[in-house]
Amino acid sequence: MAVERACWIMPDTLDAADVADFARRVEELGYSRLWVAETLGRDPFALTAHWGAVTSTLRLASGIANVYNRHPGVMKQGACTVAEQTGGRFTLGLGVSSPVIVSKIRGIPYDKPLSFMRSYLDAMDEARYTAVPPPEEVPVVLAALGPRMLEFAAERTAGAHPYNTTPEHTAFARSVMGPGAQLCVEQKVMLTSDAEQARATGGNVMKFYTRAPGYRNCWKSLGFDDDDIDGLSDRFVDAMVAWGDADAIERRLAEHADAGATQVCIQVLHPSAGAAAVDYDALAALAPDGAAEPQEEA
Repeated sequence: MAVERACWIMPDTLDAADVADFARRVEELGYSRLWVAETLGRDPFALTAHWGAVTSTLRLASGIANVYNRHPGVMKQGACTVAEQTGGRFTLGLGVSSPVIVSKIRGIPYDKPLSFMRSYLDAMDEARYTAVPPPEEVPVVLAALGPRMLEFAAERTAGAHPYNTTPEHTAFARSVMGPGAQLCVEQKVMLTSDAEQARATGGNVMKFYTRAPGYRNCWKSLGFDDDDIDGLSDRFVDAMVAWGDADAIERRLAEHADAGATQVCIQVLHPSAGAAAVDYDALAALAPDGAAEPQEEA
């Protein structure tokens, strides 16, 4: 099965013109899809709608829209609006985010995320949407790391969008989800053969995520300990960020594909600026070679 090569970005340091240029460049290079993060910056629906207006074939996805930020009916409105405006090019990635963002920053109670997600999807299904509908039902995938959320994603939605993981986790996710579900995995990449630079920049990027208990639990299940995570050990950073020349990075991406990914979503990090700047050389070097036709919509 051909595996899609997609792109993933947290674009909050780019201005509006640069964000639009980035989407156009991703489309020109043949990437199948562009995923956008949601943390405390841009709204993913406004942004993907804008990307839809400046591209013609590029598929778009939220990676992920935070379910605690929106009423289920409002989430459905946003997803249906973008999907209708873009001719069905939008996938709704949903997730429970982290208690650091939801509870500590937003002040919203965070408890029993799987139960909350189950009730949330029920409410989305029941919510009314009275505008012109998209050409087809909006595909949904869930941010999922542990076995229960992965199993639920396969049971209830098109699949899962794991983030900050390894090919070993991809194999685990596929074993839990079975053969039919979409598995859209994110992988950070950095085009540099300078080990010191790669680990320093990659460590600075990963430090942001070490406060999130969901990621920490996942990493521990993969064999890392608190010293690896808190100390941003070389072993840990090397596992999270694929760096080296294009061939070395391609080997990591192939490992995800061999482990069962249906879509590998690369987040290109700049060797000196991390996620704060775009390395267009890396984006071009890792572009699909004869881009795969998209699979059944995820």
